[in-house]
Amino acid sequence: MNPKSHTLFHFTKSKEILKTILEDGFWPRYCLEDVGWLGYTEFSYIAYPMACFCDIPLSRLDEHVNFYGYYGVGLTKEWAEQNKLTPILYVTTNSNIPKTYRDVVDATRDTVDSKKLIRYLLAHTKPTEGGMVIGGEVVRKEFHQECEWRFVPKSQSIEDYLTREKFDDKGILEVENKKTKNSCMINFSPKDVKYIFVKTDSDIPDMINFIQTTLDKYSGSDLKILMSRVTSLESIRRDL
Repeated sequence: MNPKSHTLFHFTKSKEILKTILEDGFWPRYCLEDVGWLGYTEFSYIAYPMACFCDIPLSRLDEHVNFYGYYGVGLTKEWAEQNKLTPILYVTTNSNIPKTYRDVVDATRDTVDSKKLIRYLLAHTKPTEGGMVIGGEVVRKEFHQECEWRFVPKSQSIEDYLTREKFDDKGILEVENKKTKNSCMINFSPKDVKYIFVKTDSDIPDMINFIQTTLDKYSGSDLKILMSRVTSLESIRRDL
């Protein structure tokens, strides 16, 4: 069994969101991240704009989709590298990395540009284990098991991070997410797609119909490629 997949996967709980991704691309949104590992007492969570993927092998997808959702798309790593995606850095709390980050932050505390650069690096760093806020509740997770790749946009049009207070303000969050949608979408073409996952076999006809009738910006041959990529997790689970 390969320890990593040659494909990057993104899963969601909604078939409608999957359709939106196929039609418009990936929308980087602000996600609340556990930064307690840094050792600062004044904050434990910060939100960064991102689109997240994983490269776990198909044989390990079951636990992943049970948590994140049963609808998803798999894209080539060549596409990922061309679009500046990268694996994130996992950090143990007791290693030297948290203090090194704090030392760099302290050394550049009065330099705005340097602080933005450090925050960009922090947006690609995660504890091996930590808390994930789901519906206002903190769920403990072993993050390093997810083999995450991440796209964090760089743009003068968006905020590089949001505090927990701003993230919890739905009005502010909506405004800031709209900014990322307007300037930071990630697109892909049919040749980049290796899998389109739906939950059950009964979802397949609806997805095929969506591809045929809605994605008319593509050529007939491209539409055939996309339709050939549709499979159900219900089917492949029998072979995992």
